[in-house]
Amino acid sequence: MKKLSHLDKKGRACMVDVSKKTSTAREAIAMGTVHMKKQTLSLITNKKISKGDVFETARLAGIMAAKRTSELIPLCHPLNISSVTVDLSVDSRKNSVNIEAKVKCAGQTGVEMEAMTAVLVSALTVYDMCKAVDRGIVISDIKLMRKSGGKSGNWVRTTRRSSGKNPR
Repeated sequence: MKKLSHLDKKGRACMVDVSKKTSTAREAIAMGTVHMKKQTLSLITNKKISKGDVFETARLAGIMAAKRTSELIPLCHPLNISSVTVDLSVDSRKNSVNIEAKVKCAGQTGVEMEAMTAVLVSALTVYDMCKAVDRGIVISDIKLMRKSGGKSGNWVRTTRRSSGKNPR
């Protein structure tokens, strides 16, 4: 088993030193789902939520969150992000909104945390904008789908469980 990189020899939390790592193109994609009542989803798609356009507000919140991840997660490095996209789509069969965030940078460390933070804050924004009509909204399944770049190379989530290198 690999040792944890955010602990020093005395077991104290520390930020990983990436100063000797080569800067490479990095990309990460994360996804999550927001489940709600059918009526709530209808209000969102018909732009009838009194706080405004849920998708555009959630998209902006996710982009802003990705840029501020190092301020929220204690040992994350501040990164010079080159691109953030947040896409929201409706799944009417499941009465849910699917959120996908893609983050890119050229740097010495990956952007997985930034992509997952973008998804989570987008989902929280959907909840915040809709809680007056549906407090039972559930945010679920926030996960890294893919990452590329760096020494460890590419990683893609598979639908079936594999050798421990790519757990679900």
